Amino acid sequence: MIRFVKNFLGKAIKICYRLVYRFVPSNSKTVLFIAFHGRGYSDNPKAIYEYMKSQPEFQDYHFIWAIKNHRKKNIKISGAQIIEYFSIPYFYYLARSHYWVVNCKLPGYVLKKPNQVYLQTWHGTPLKKLAYDIEVPKGTTFYRSGMSEESMHETYAQDVKKYNYMISPSRFTTGVFQSAFRINKERLIETGYPRNDILSLYSQEDIIKIKKELDIPLDKKVILYAPTWRDNSFVAKGYTFKLEVNFDQWKKILGNDYVVIFKPHYLIVNDFDMSKYKGFVYPIEPSQDISSLYLISDILITDYSSVFFDYAILKRPIYFYMYDIEQYRDQLRGFYLDIYHDLPGEILDNEDDLLTKIVEQDYDYHKLESFNQRFNNHEDGYASKRVVDIVFK
Repeated sequence: MIRFVKNFLGKAIKICYRLVYRFVPSNSKTVLFIAFHGRGYSDNPKAIYEYMKSQPEFQDYHFIWAIKNHRKKNIKISGAQIIEYFSIPYFYYLARSHYWVVNCKLPGYVLKKPNQVYLQTWHGTPLKKLAYDIEVPKGTTFYRSGMSEESMHETYAQDVKKYNYMISPSRFTTGVFQSAFRINKERLIETGYPRNDILSLYSQEDIIKIKKELDIPLDKKVILYAPTWRDNSFVAKGYTFKLEVNFDQWKKILGNDYVVIFKPHYLIVNDFDMSKYKGFVYPIEPSQDISSLYLISDILITDYSSVFFDYAILKRPIYFYMYDIEQYRDQLRGFYLDIYHDLPGEILDNEDDLLTKIVEQDYDYHKLESFNQRFNNHEDGYASKRVVDIVFK
């Protein structure tokens, strides 16, 4: 009954929004920020907001953040108004805001007036194929959404045609976005990612502060384990992830020198009970901003997540634990890179080999240099400024 009422109210709100949005005048100094469909305060929108907030010329702007369950999450953002995602105020500010700053595809019900400016920041340099570039047999429906290939393409087409600007971090990504999203190059601004500014401008004091906030011991090295989701593992609420690591073994071999931060992808919805490993494994909410975790980590372990593109800026070791490489590569997703030659680290499918590499500090730093020249050449700490200068000035 409750679900029925919610669905009815949701449809009613969408209908009202469609009828009246044109009659709500947009305000030239109102900016709406959305990260990961309202999951939190993070990523490129967060970096752009914090830069704008620090600049005198934007002191009289009205900044809005749309966040799901923000009261329950106790989220507070200095200088901004927080509204509930998919609420009546949310639809009002979709119509009222002159600028939208968003890092994900907006739902099809969102309507844009000609004088509004939609800045699509996206949320990473892609390793996995996206949108139009995903190759599937004819007649395929996509796992969780149940959409056909044609329907999936249409959702991107409808969103992309609303973009005024889309951020690209590199020449490589500019080419990928043109192919994957069918967007013309004139709307792509190759500035670097604002969320990565902190990776060039941080101090040792920042690292200590973050470690203390997360209660991470200062005398241990930190491993960040950040796996991604699998297309074929899901429930109604979202994607699930089967943890294929033996933290007992990790603790036995690495526990004297290291602790582990476990940060799943934001789309992963299942819970992980890490109470058994308290003091060694520190689980982090999937929706939490990952940038601060990069800073305090001495090593990154991932699989197919694009987090390694950003982490490479720090010039620290990256290991790729791809225990299901054949299935992922051949059945779920294709890659834009030649993963055996282009990645800034070694691919490992055996957990014992992974742990041995870490213990022996076996890592080829030369790969990082060429990798950063190709994929991170705009990452100098000033991407936020470049974006704001283009879009808002």
